[in-house]
Amino acid sequence: MRFITYLVAAASLVAVTPATAQNADVGKGLYDQYCASCHGEGGKGDGPMAEFLTLKPSDLTGLAAKNDGKFPMLDVIHIIDGRTGVRQHGGPMPVFGHVFMAETEDESERTYTEILATRGRVLSLATYLETLQP
Repeated sequence: MRFITYLVAAASLVAVTPATAQNADVGKGLYDQYCASCHGEGGKGDGPMAEFLTLKPSDLTGLAAKNDGKFPMLDVIHIIDGRTGVRQHGGPMPVFGHVFMAETEDESERTYTEILATRGRVLSLATYLETLQP
């Protein structure tokens, strides 16, 4: 039985390769579905929901400019996966928690496939945000 578990874990690693994990096209789809309503289609903070929010959504196209021209990949990942709270989101990001972070505090309760898929979504979204920088 343990061999089957390792076999499934190995297959999961092959299924979620770095090439798919860092796919900006996948990230764009995630962005369009979960982020664009507030941050806008182009990431400037001008989405259709922005006018209804107390705090204006961030302009995501200026992340590199605010960091001496270098995209702050790790900081962005931490915001997306919930390790860094964002005031505009009313607390820890993301609003769509189960999509971008662990559903349970104890990752040992999740399968490798679930963990890798979640991390792949986070990395894909961050990779897409990097493409929005001028």
